[in-house]
Amino acid sequence: MEPSYVKLLKNHQLEQRVLKAKKQLIKCNLCPHQCGVNRLEKHGFCQAPEMAVIASYGPHYGEEPPLVGHNGSGTIFFAYCNMRCVFCQNCELSFNGEGQLTTNESLAEIMLLLQNHYRCHNINLVTPTHFVPNILDAVFMAAQKGLSLPLVYNCGGYEHLETLALLEGVVDIYMPDFKYHLAERGSRYSNVEDYPEKVKLALKEMDRQVGGLKVNNDGIAYRGLIIRHLMMPGGLEDSKEILKFIKHELSPDCVVNLMDQYRPAHQASKYFEISKRLSKSDYKEALTFAQRLGLNLVR
Repeated sequence: MEPSYVKLLKNHQLEQRVLKAKKQLIKCNLCPHQCGVNRLEKHGFCQAPEMAVIASYGPHYGEEPPLVGHNGSGTIFFAYCNMRCVFCQNCELSFNGEGQLTTNESLAEIMLLLQNHYRCHNINLVTPTHFVPNILDAVFMAAQKGLSLPLVYNCGGYEHLETLALLEGVVDIYMPDFKYHLAERGSRYSNVEDYPEKVKLALKEMDRQVGGLKVNNDGIAYRGLIIRHLMMPGGLEDSKEILKFIKHELSPDCVVNLMDQYRPAHQASKYFEISKRLSKSDYKEALTFAQRLGLNLVR
């Protein structure tokens, strides 16, 4: 199945997306923070520079089965983030910007390496929001050299609709988090005041663009929506509201990964209610609730 961006390349629309996206580096409004800063001169909330910063890349076998297959998901881990989660397990990247400054040309070569050398099933862009202009430019260059893998947009869910519009017809698989249904939890744990409002709008737009998950004869995803929800201690009712939203507002064949691997990393010990592991009983109750709703859960 030919990825969406190849069609845009052929009709010369992909280059136009790149040019439009690059203008955001002069007045950055890529995410809902709407910082409006000139990234060539200063940093906004995410602290990201104008050049992409890559922490690591390579085949990854710990992602959802429809992405991993036999050869792994071709992950590219970007540094920095537009959220400040106190429990972040990758705080060296998201808070401290650990990684290497990478030109768009080098990013394109990494994508081709993941395809041609490692034979990965997709290009999995992890925490990509603040580097969308760089990614689009890299995809444009790599596609001209034969890149033909689906793009996975693996994000925290805090997205701006205008940025998602730039990605329509480029991204094949969206994989956002849906962290909180209560705004106060987003404010307390991620320093984002309007998370539920923005993530709901973003998920509806992603769903409109790609719909439910589609897989080939080998069970490998080539298009669609996968939603991750990491359950947290004390958040059972919040989780149930998230699951109900997915059931009633999104395509029935989108895939949900209800995750139980929360651990109190980074600064979580400073918050008593999340300074412990998730209880098995809470996870079991949420899982049963999701099954009764008839959600399409990751297996």
